Amino acid sequence: MSFIDVLLGRPLASTEERAEKIGTLAGIPIFGLDALGSAAYGPEAALTVLIPLGILEVRYIVPLSATVIVLLTIVYFSYRQTIEAYPTGGGSYIVASQNLGILPGLLAGAALLVDYILVAAVGIAAGVGAVVSALPNLQRHTLALCLVILLMITIVNLRGVRETGVAFMIPTYVFVACLSVALIMGVWKTVVAGGHPIPVVPPPKLGSPQVAVTAWLLLRAFASGCTAMTGVEAVSNGVMAFREPKTKIARRTLTTIIAILIIFLAAIAYLCRSYQIGATPPGEPGYQSVLSQLISAVAGTGWFYYLSIGSILLVLALQANTAFADFPRVCRALAHDGFLPRAFANRGRRLVYSHGIYVLATLSALLLVAFSGITDRLIPLFAVGAFMAFTLSQAGMVAHWKRVGGPHARHSMMINGLGATATAITTMVMMVSKFTEGAWITLMVIPGFVILMRAVRQHYECVTRELATSSPLPIENLCPPLVVVPLEDWNKVTQKALRFALTLGPEIIAVQVSTEETSEDMRQRWRLLVQEPARRAGLPAPELVVISSPYRYVIAPIVNFILELEKKHPNRELSVVVPELVEKHWYEYFLHNQRGELLSALLLLKGNQRIVIVNVPWHVEA
Repeated sequence: MSFIDVLLGRPLASTEERAEKIGTLAGIPIFGLDALGSAAYGPEAALTVLIPLGILEVRYIVPLSATVIVLLTIVYFSYRQTIEAYPTGGGSYIVASQNLGILPGLLAGAALLVDYILVAAVGIAAGVGAVVSALPNLQRHTLALCLVILLMITIVNLRGVRETGVAFMIPTYVFVACLSVALIMGVWKTVVAGGHPIPVVPPPKLGSPQVAVTAWLLLRAFASGCTAMTGVEAVSNGVMAFREPKTKIARRTLTTIIAILIIFLAAIAYLCRSYQIGATPPGEPGYQSVLSQLISAVAGTGWFYYLSIGSILLVLALQANTAFADFPRVCRALAHDGFLPRAFANRGRRLVYSHGIYVLATLSALLLVAFSGITDRLIPLFAVGAFMAFTLSQAGMVAHWKRVGGPHARHSMMINGLGATATAITTMVMMVSKFTEGAWITLMVIPGFVILMRAVRQHYECVTRELATSSPLPIENLCPPLVVVPLEDWNKVTQKALRFALTLGPEIIAVQVSTEETSEDMRQRWRLLVQEPARRAGLPAPELVVISSPYRYVIAPIVNFILELEKKHPNRELSVVVPELVEKHWYEYFLHNQRGELLSALLLLKGNQRIVIVNVPWHVEA
């Protein structure tokens, strides 16, 4: 078994796809980690904006969270409609492009791609932030921890959908269990204490108000708190990953995820107000996450605290898996329509869209490096793309029900219309409130993605028009090609290339570049080694051309010589026979000059339709 088989698993045949389908238990870790994990940083993001209010900040977390929960409920019912209407996968791109047109579809697709890149980066950064708050000595290793976790998630996702669900199932349910126990304990203690519980470990004291409460400040806090909603669309994108009946299982999975998230958001907000827990400045000494403060206040810092913090770390870090599950699927849909390179539509060795996974991992790593792995620096870029996609998707569903009709069409239109209106208003609030904090970057990147995707589609259309033909094979005016054989010195590779060239045509030109470092000038022995054996066999004698290169260039003189030949013979094709040495082991590749590959690449770049490149390999067996 090879190292790749051990690392990524054996290749799966297309006929094994049915075994890779998942149910609700595996669907929650795969498609729900983003939503569930956002309970850890959504309320904290809102509280972070309210830090200047000091002791007053905890008064507003409950109404802010309630507003987020109402919006979340509206979006949830909207996506239940989407799953039912698009049982083969109803992501924002598909819904918007089919019902609103190509441009809205591309805008939704670009917004989703940007959002998933940020989901991966923010999730991992938030997970590392959780462990750093429990183990402050690790703070200087924040970025390194982020990149290691990103690598692990990438490898797990390359192993396939089913194995990803199995791998993430235990940490997901441990997280749900631990946080549920902590929240139930906290609510019970609060009720028993008449709303004023005594913390086991007192949270950091909140300071005095530094600013007055304004509508603008509350809008900014609401926009940050809405980051808890970014994973809602994941299930509708991945309906095809579920086993039959896939629509029913997908809707059940979405319901379970949203129900758990709503309970978490409500309980965290209630306990933050009861225990007077506020946010601490992220990335600064003494930082402690809101959940770390809450669990230590409810249960102390014993084994349960470290188990809970460990589960939070795992889920926050692994919530990037939602992006790894859906980003490749969005890329596949865009590639299927010609808006991304076609490689994104091809499944890899484990029946996953590997190219999308590679690109997501690379872009997320660059983002983490650029922002040093600090969650709060990434939050302002976050959620704008998700809510833009929400809005376009729900608007597309309104158009869908209007077109399709049916007994329940009016009811469905009302649900999706309410979702579109609510998310559109939220999107505008986010754009305005987060613009100066970094959202302008997202608002520039999304149109950039749209322009790039339209350029890809235009390229494919141009190539299709150029290659299209319905005429039969033209066989008139055929003539043998002019054959060119570049060579260095006399050896078995040269012999094999010349033997093959003799089968292609009667006119063969061998070309050698002469420098001070040339091992042998073959002009002295050319007649004896090549021309006389060819004549005795009744074959045309190859001509030798030696080019002097005083500046020791080798590849450029050969390329120029071939291009000049092409100009001198405008009605003939040129076959360039390139001898190549093929090493037995990959590490031996670096021991040879690889001029054949470079020559082929330059001819492909500078040549035209009449220059044909033929590679003749010699496999080294030693």
